[in-house]
Amino acid sequence: MNEIMDGLNGMHPFTSAILLWFENNGRELPWRGIGDPYAIWLSEVILQQTRVKQGWDYWERFMRRWPSVEKLAQATEDEVLREWQGLGYYSRARNLHHAARQVVERGGFPRTLEGLRQLKGVGEYTAAAIASFAFGQQVAVVDGNVYRVLARHFGLHTPINSTEGKKDFALLAQQLLPEKRAADFNQAMMDFGAVMCMPKAPGCGVCPLKETCWAWSENKVETLPVKLKKLKVKERKMTYVYVACKGETAMHRRGEGDIWQGLWEPWLLEGDEASTVLENGLGKDKAAGRMTLLAKEVKHVLTHRVIKADFYYYEVEEKPRMPEGYRWIPENHIDGYAVPRLVEIFLQMIGEWRNTFHDKGATLMIKK
Repeated sequence: MNEIMDGLNGMHPFTSAILLWFENNGRELPWRGIGDPYAIWLSEVILQQTRVKQGWDYWERFMRRWPSVEKLAQATEDEVLREWQGLGYYSRARNLHHAARQVVERGGFPRTLEGLRQLKGVGEYTAAAIASFAFGQQVAVVDGNVYRVLARHFGLHTPINSTEGKKDFALLAQQLLPEKRAADFNQAMMDFGAVMCMPKAPGCGVCPLKETCWAWSENKVETLPVKLKKLKVKERKMTYVYVACKGETAMHRRGEGDIWQGLWEPWLLEGDEASTVLENGLGKDKAAGRMTLLAKEVKHVLTHRVIKADFYYYEVEEKPRMPEGYRWIPENHIDGYAVPRLVEIFLQMIGEWRNTFHDKGATLMIKK
């Protein structure tokens, strides 16, 4: 590592080659080259854990509805979550909304790394991106693409998700920055990693840097970058029951301390409660109805857990007494509520079943 950095005088050959590649192959993205910190910040938040193709549509949708940070700050959290629906990692949306209000309160975006890091949800990477792309600061942006390109080209084996690795890669990226062209270099590195030096099936055969690439020469492309092993993924069983009564359904908002905070969902049963309710119905004091199993063990993968969900449709003539926190809402208003992707799949399934198989599903009659 030290040997690499000792030779960085002026513009490193690696830097020159990356910039030349970028001039001919850089992606045209709507938030580039406009210098608007709001548009840049919005794009960076959306593109965390999201592919550019999908994120692009969401960015345009947000910009149309809230074209400035002031407009976004005036929105409600529910409105922002609803617009975010489908992107996942909903803490990003909540942090985005909170940070927008922080920016408005202070009279504009901070122009320093330290000031940007004080915004809710803005870490090292996002702060560096805004500082570089919006304010022209000489600071390196280090994301997954940058880690991968540097690890392969320079043969770095320090785990990228270790404290030492983050420090070493950030230092190398910073020293590779060309004077007065930090934004170009940062964008070039991200694009090169996204379209050339990809995680799987990279374009090594046509790569302009292959002659100086350590991983290519040593046939180690697939082994870099190195990552520490993550925690074991846990499995979670969830049972959703959509209770329908004369054009209304029961929903509740998820609280803090669990996944999907602040999002809405139908009746959720977990653990022993699920088997008890499904075996015995809603109790003698509840309305009789018809319960239909729509799907069994629908797999939904999150970062540190795998959810397997059962979906039931429960149709009643009288509203049963629901657990605390549930409210009855008109079914034609559900689109106004932000729901997790798993619940969105459930709701779509209900719509399709109602239109096609309402009288053909496997049903379980629930009696008083």
